[in-house]
Amino acid sequence: MVPFDMAAPQQTFAWTHLPDGRPAYRVRLCAETPEVRADGGFTLRVERGLDALADADTIIVPGCSPGAPPPSARVLAALRQAAEAGTRIASVCVGAFVLAEAGLLDGLRATTHWVAAGELARRFPRVEVEPDVLYVDNGQILTSAGAAAALDLCLHMIRRDLGSAVAANIARMSVMPLEREGGQAQFIVHEHPPVPRGSELEPVLEWIEDHLAHEVTLAALAARAGMSERTFSRRFREQTGTTPLQWLLRARVRRAQYLLENTDHPVERIARQAGFGSPTAFRERFRKVAGTTPYAYRAAFHGKTAAPAVRARTAGAAPGPGPGS
Repeated sequence: MVPFDMAAPQQTFAWTHLPDGRPAYRVRLCAETPEVRADGGFTLRVERGLDALADADTIIVPGCSPGAPPPSARVLAALRQAAEAGTRIASVCVGAFVLAEAGLLDGLRATTHWVAAGELARRFPRVEVEPDVLYVDNGQILTSAGAAAALDLCLHMIRRDLGSAVAANIARMSVMPLEREGGQAQFIVHEHPPVPRGSELEPVLEWIEDHLAHEVTLAALAARAGMSERTFSRRFREQTGTTPLQWLLRARVRRAQYLLENTDHPVERIARQAGFGSPTAFRERFRKVAGTTPYAYRAAFHGKTAAPAVRARTAGAAPGPGPGS
């Protein structure tokens, strides 16, 4: 198995705590055999077998190295049984091949590492493969792209389970960016947008945060920074990686997400508070950035600031798909 695919979710869920300090998840590693070979020349000794999946709330299957044997019938049967029981099951990177082999992705959208996306589509034509996204959430079954996308997926699941405050804290612990562009709805956002601390633009960006509900023009921003519009635009892209307009629009969507999660204000009022000219413009921009409607987003995340502890276990086979967290 690929060590990062296993370790990233294992550590992310293990680091997650509720607002009162209690661990939010119990994380366990399990596999078909006691020893699992890892890509990189070492072996993991795993204490729990596949029977540990029976009481898991979430199962995450990591990827395996090229040339590894296919998942065994026992592993596939265990995953199918867990799915039938309603367990949430996710894959990291090429772990999607294991879920597809078990039939869990039939008729669903899914993703994997872009290098393997074509092979996944070829071998499993009933799966709707999307190679250009970070992760796909079908509700019970989730898949993520390669390597770092595992962290995006984990943060998304944590936010879905426990709310934005808990997810934002673990994002900081993981030193993750506040948001990543990638085609898939990225629900893990902070109340505030990324600000390059200590840069000459920091006061301007903080001023924008305080004036999102008002009209903000490039000329006004450049004047506040003491630069020409051309120089300001160039410096802005150098220090933030995007244009002033795109940064402003994403900041407004983030503000709207926060309001949808933490208030009962009507969507029309939230559109005004976030600085959108009309509810229609707000809905269109929100869907483009968040991948869903404001109403659907509120239904998924409103009021989730604390929740009972949720357990996560790991599953896999050795030396094939390996363990997952």
